[in-house]
Amino acid sequence: MSTTQFPIYTSAGDWVAMLIGRYLYNTSGEWIGWIDAEGLIFNTRGEYAGWLARDFRVLRKREGGSQHPRRDPPAKPPRVKLPMSVKLPPMMSSVPYDTMDVFEEAPYRLDPMDMDQVQDID
Repeated sequence: MSTTQFPIYTSAGDWVAMLIGRYLYNTSGEWIGWIDAEGLIFNTRGEYAGWLARDFRVLRKREGGSQHPRRDPPAKPPRVKLPMSVKLPPMMSSVPYDTMDVFEEAPYRLDPMDMDQVQDID
């Protein structure tokens, strides 16, 4: 049984992630987050990242702290192999000033699960 894949784009129209079932992967196939039943996106540590917009962007309000408490993440899914390209992005609506495109302005909110274990190269 195949699960439908939905490409996630930036406001500029760049493909940056793939939603497969409830899991969000970067274009390398690494797990970077998940979506809940209300369309809220959380990273692999259970921290709120934003919401999934109708045009398949991850958006977030700019203002201070999140009103969404940390959630226990689901079990880590296996790495996936993604296609080399996806369909063209839909027409993007404008984003109000109080809202940001997470992948354009705060991509660190959806980094891979083991990214916090990477050592700095000096």
